[in-house]
Amino acid sequence: MSDEKPPQLVDYFVVAGLTDTSRPLEEENQQHRLARPSEPITDVAVIIRSQGEEVPHGFTCIETTTSGHPVDLNAGLLNNPQMFICYKRGRDKPPLIELGVHYEGKDRPKPGYKILDTTPYSRSANLNSGGPGHQRTFLTYRRAAEPHGHNTLGVTDICLVMPSKGESTPHTFCRVDKNLNTSMWGPAVFLCYKIAMAKANTLVYEAGLLGRYPEQDSESFPLPESVPVFCLPMGATIESWPADTKYPLPVFSTFVLTGASGDKVYGAAIQFHEAFPRERLSEKQSLRLGLLSVVDRRPVAGRSLQTRKSICVLSHWPFFDVFRKFLMFIYRYSISGPHVLPLETHISHFMHNVPFPSPQRPRILVQMSPYDNLLLCRPVSSPLPLSGASFLTLLQNLGPDNAVALLVAVLTEQKLLIHSLRPDVLTSVGEALVAMIFPLRWQCPYIPLCPLALADVLCAPVPFIVGIHSSYFDLYEPPRDVIFVDLDTNTIFQSEERKLLSPRSLPRRPCKVLLASLHNLSQQLDEMYSGPGEEASLELLLSDAEAARGRRAQLELEARAAFLRFMACVLRGYRSFLRPIAPAPAPAGRDAGSLFALQGFLKSRERAYHRFYGQLLRTQLFTQFIEDCSFASDRDPCLEFFDTCVDKVQAELEKPEDAPLMELDDPRGGEHTVFITPPEQPAGPDGAELPARYRYDGFPTLRPELLEPPRDPLVAQLCQARSSAPSSPAPRRTKQEMKVAQRVAQKYSSVPDMWAKCLLGHCYGLWFLYLPTHVRAAPAKLRALQLAYEVLRKMEAHKVVLPDEVCYRILMQLCGQYGEPVLSVRVLLEMKRAGIVPNTITYGYYNKAVLESKWPAGTQGGRLRWAKLRNVVLGAAQFRQPLRQRERRAAAAAPPGGRAPPAPRPSLQRQTTWAGRSLRDTPPAPRLVKSGSLSFPGSTHGEGGRGGPREPLTTRSPALPAAPAPLPPRLRGPPGSADGSLSDVSFATDESDRADEGPAGNTPRRGLAAKLQQLLSPGKRPPLRPAASTELPAGPRDAATCPRRGSEQRDGEPPPRRSPAETLLRPRERPESTASESSVSLGSELDLSDTSVGSAGVPKSSEPPADGAAGQEPPAVEVLLSSCSRCQGCGALVYDEEVMAGWTSDDSNLNTTCPFCGRSFVPFLSIEIQDFQLPPSSAEDDSLPPPAAQGPVLSDRRRCLALDEAEPELCNGYPDAAVPRRSERVAFAYLSPLVLRKELESLVENEGGEFLAQPELVDSHPIIYWNLVWYFQRLGLPSNLPRLLLGSQHVAPTPQAQPPDSPCVRIRLLWDVLAPEPDSCPPLHVLWRLHSNVPTRLRSWRPHGHHPFSLAFMEAVLNHVGLNDVHKAITLFLETLAAPGAPRHLQRSIYREILFLMLAALGRDHTDIAAFDKKYKSAYNKLAGSLGKEELRRRRVQPPSSKAIDCRKSFGATLEC
Repeated sequence: MSDEKPPQLVDYFVVAGLTDTSRPLEEENQQHRLARPSEPITDVAVIIRSQGEEVPHGFTCIETTTSGHPVDLNAGLLNNPQMFICYKRGRDKPPLIELGVHYEGKDRPKPGYKILDTTPYSRSANLNSGGPGHQRTFLTYRRAAEPHGHNTLGVTDICLVMPSKGESTPHTFCRVDKNLNTSMWGPAVFLCYKIAMAKANTLVYEAGLLGRYPEQDSESFPLPESVPVFCLPMGATIESWPADTKYPLPVFSTFVLTGASGDKVYGAAIQFHEAFPRERLSEKQSLRLGLLSVVDRRPVAGRSLQTRKSICVLSHWPFFDVFRKFLMFIYRYSISGPHVLPLETHISHFMHNVPFPSPQRPRILVQMSPYDNLLLCRPVSSPLPLSGASFLTLLQNLGPDNAVALLVAVLTEQKLLIHSLRPDVLTSVGEALVAMIFPLRWQCPYIPLCPLALADVLCAPVPFIVGIHSSYFDLYEPPRDVIFVDLDTNTIFQSEERKLLSPRSLPRRPCKVLLASLHNLSQQLDEMYSGPGEEASLELLLSDAEAARGRRAQLELEARAAFLRFMACVLRGYRSFLRPIAPAPAPAGRDAGSLFALQGFLKSRERAYHRFYGQLLRTQLFTQFIEDCSFASDRDPCLEFFDTCVDKVQAELEKPEDAPLMELDDPRGGEHTVFITPPEQPAGPDGAELPARYRYDGFPTLRPELLEPPRDPLVAQLCQARSSAPSSPAPRRTKQEMKVAQRVAQKYSSVPDMWAKCLLGHCYGLWFLYLPTHVRAAPAKLRALQLAYEVLRKMEAHKVVLPDEVCYRILMQLCGQYGEPVLSVRVLLEMKRAGIVPNTITYGYYNKAVLESKWPAGTQGGRLRWAKLRNVVLGAAQFRQPLRQRERRAAAAAPPGGRAPPAPRPSLQRQTTWAGRSLRDTPPAPRLVKSGSLSFPGSTHGEGGRGGPREPLTTRSPALPAAPAPLPPRLRGPPGSADGSLSDVSFATDESDRADEGPAGNTPRRGLAAKLQQLLSPGKRPPLRPAASTELPAGPRDAATCPRRGSEQRDGEPPPRRSPAETLLRPRERPESTASESSVSLGSELDLSDTSVGSAGVPKSSEPPADGAAGQEPPAVEVLLSSCSRCQGCGALVYDEEVMAGWTSDDSNLNTTCPFCGRSFVPFLSIEIQDFQLPPSSAEDDSLPPPAAQGPVLSDRRRCLALDEAEPELCNGYPDAAVPRRSERVAFAYLSPLVLRKELESLVENEGGEFLAQPELVDSHPIIYWNLVWYFQRLGLPSNLPRLLLGSQHVAPTPQAQPPDSPCVRIRLLWDVLAPEPDSCPPLHVLWRLHSNVPTRLRSWRPHGHHPFSLAFMEAVLNHVGLNDVHKAITLFLETLAAPGAPRHLQRSIYREILFLMLAALGRDHTDIAAFDKKYKSAYNKLAGSLGKEELRRRRVQPPSSKAIDCRKSFGATLEC
């Protein structure tokens, strides 16, 4: 298990406020300060100057528009009443908080609004009083409630605009969209007002740290120094209030801190006021706060002094609602009292004793006090990155059209400044802006709640997304090249210097679907919150808060899915333009241009949208996205989920797809809730309650001695999700891959041939999940990787249905881990050849392996080039030697003084090769070379070397996948050579290869360039060589841990196959070697030379048994496994292929379906462990086994019996005299590959991949272990799992020290049951062996018992089958069962009895199971016409289903009886 700490709910608790070192914020940038009003507007009025009305005292009249045009509300009327609007500022009454325009007779009066129907001089205030036919128009206003706080929001400014004059709504102003001039003449006039927080007598300072817990920084996450300024973004203030002013409610705010690595930390804070002592103020500060008179410096009475503080929690999880409740409880606790427990106890209790919710306990109910509790739910499981975004808040504050406009702004990397008077809304909207562009990531500055002290970032020359309090505009002049987004007025302000692209530049159909979805969601939101926000929220809370929360979560998911669909349509097809890194990448391999075909992608889009795509491709967003797709990163699961979304969407549609892209996974559905009690109150000495002695005048300074450590360590461990153990490099499937695999399994479960291949694909997925453990334990890493590559090729060649890309991905990651980039390139080529487009995760591992691994030298070294030059010179000299010799002979034979007669042309002779042997010599018998060796067969003279018989080339490897192609070499210095041949330039090989070559083993080698060219060219691979290496795995009947003893090849060819029809025409005649054929296993259904997956790695039955067979020592431990299970309903035996056919696509269902009664039951793996513990023989027999002799025929029973008596110790090919010292039988559930893969992934995730190599696996997880052993042995895949059995409790410890390779574990897979049922009828194949005196494994049955199956009956059945009269054999069987005294029902079906009898009597090589299946099915259909299928099914005559037959063909009938 990993020692990583589980997730922690809260990292830090922080107290921020005014410190002694805080510096003032307003004095630094006085030049940017605007003239701001100090008092809010408390009254408005309308005056009619044509009637002689003047501006009332204290009021200000609006006579011009924002651009200086004169404003007269009735300028177009004939009588021109000259009406104007006036306003008044002050603090004597609550301020106005909203203005409006009311059309009498058309609008209903709004609750809380007052209609201004008269002027101060008691005349009608109708703004459109031109005549009786005009619309009566009045101003309306709403005032703040009594009593109001000092910092209450209010209207601070009013203006009028005329759109016909080119005027627009000023920044931060709200516009009333009702024309004040409703007459037919005159320009349209609109009223605008601004809401702000008008403060007076306030000093602003930079916030500092007042307290924190814990005091020591965490190693993984130290407390950032800027946290206090984020807790108080507008600074720590000192404010002078009137004495009767009430405290305002605390303000909740959230913020996000982004680390250098891109990880986010979420903060939740509340701001509140508390008293500040006057003694700490200087005279200058008192003057600015209005506490001293300006003239005589006397104290001003009736004023109170307040300061602003903040408490905050930092966490890596956006549980904003939970943190708000906790902080409000702590704040109320500090202003109430007295209390028995200190405030520090509740803080430490929440941080230490509240666990993080886990899948096992998704709900945590925390009781903080008798009246305060909070519910903590596990985050929604989503493939998208964790975020504090609220798309509904975005829609509520901006609307669908503005949301799409902001989407364009973010995709083109504009400067966005979001501002609002509500700090808690800024973070939700900012997070939504960066989340709506998934899978792209915002790479520029991102501060959703920017403190005033960091406002200089607005002048940065780079794109940014910054959120700020709207009070910033009352203090500073905003930048000109920024796009302003006002969340309070639902407006977007664009400057002339920076204009946004129009939403029309987006792809039309996806944009249309997005807008339609957002409008629909906005309408649903309006229905949920039809009334004012406070009243609606209270009503929902009182009626059904849980249903409202669930409805809001569903709408949130739909909004996010709408943006996700749009991005999937925009980036559709991008994977086809990714460029894999070429071999031996250049230093600029990470450049976006080299990783992605930018121009090709742009040309694939419609020309009308090239402007948008051109800007998108130039952004840092897209560049980082291409790098994330090209290299392995922590975002791989998210990108893989996006790829599945791209495959689902159809961009040409104008409506969303029926299948949702995202589904709501509500963690609150779990019923298990953990209850966390409040901190225990201490008791007095006599058990009485202690007095309440903790009372606070303000938020106290945290006292370390009162911050308690966790009182119960077990409580902190509750609900903790088990952290992932380091299982690298075996990446488990993502959730999307699991869902896709589940859908594929459901689709193929009804298709017989595809269901078998689907199961087979999951079996290979199990082996590749185990592959990292196997490679880690392998002595030759490259050879093990090459073996896995060959397995991939076999899977591709036989169209195995792979549910995912995990097999390729694991091998690519292993290539990167062990530095084999060439093999990684070959794996990618195999993927493309198989038609599989690698997803983001696989593609990232490939590029990582290619980029980070060391490539073989592409240029040949100087020593190699000199060796080539030397060989060329020597070769030229060799060709010149015959010419010189002929010239010498001609000169010697010429008569002196005369002309020499023409010499006869000598016979052409081949010259000696560089290896020193003439090509005319008879080549020696070729020998097998080691599969991992890079050398070629040696060229020697005669029987040179060691002598002795050589292995023929026809020898087969016992395991086909274990014979990989020659491996890519490693260059090393050439050894010295005396003859100067090409063998001077060689590749590194094992020392065993050099020993096998002998003295005359000088072998020509291929160059490095040719070898690399061969590896990189898929069509020029070397042929698959048979091998007899001792390091190759054994077949399914032999454990991979058993060492070879000598050579196992045969000199002679296998006997020719004889047709069963030929031998069965004469019933009394038996085929060759009955005893030997019946004693070996049933063998494979397909020949070993056939490269089918079912027979890959499986020795044929006609081959002699491997180690432990006749004449050899038995293994130390022998394990017999059988998957034959008995149905609990009808008692019938269900065999392996029928069990497979009965499994379902559900990866949590252990049941299979009985083919006879249709009931579900759990199949079992029966295991018999025989512990021999014999010491290994010191001398190994290196001689070859004798060739197979011609055995007696079936009619010569005496010779058969004589042969059996001559070798009485053989029983199914194994010594009968070897009695195990200890035998044990166990049974475990037989799992479907789908179920087993899910369990294995969970085991690797929790325990780590290293656990698969430990003996504890056998005892702690026996179901997983034995199922893995069964499947790996069934497919002939190498593993070290059998060796783990030696360290388990099933095997007695070895009494003496053994060499590490000596203990041998043999695995035998059986088709039939391990032990007979009591009082059951013996099967025919056992009776046949008993009548033939062939020893059998099942010794409890006798040939002459209480059953009607005689030898004549069995020979008659074989005779009918041999004559192709299978229906007669079935009829004979039914008649025999109908006789008196016969059993009513057989455990085995009639099909199974006849098939096993044929295999026992004829042997596997003389039985065509596929032909028998066709004839049996034909006979069954013929009988069904007369007896009926139900009757035949009741009497168990039915043949296996097509799904079962396909399962047997895919996995291979490699089991023994």
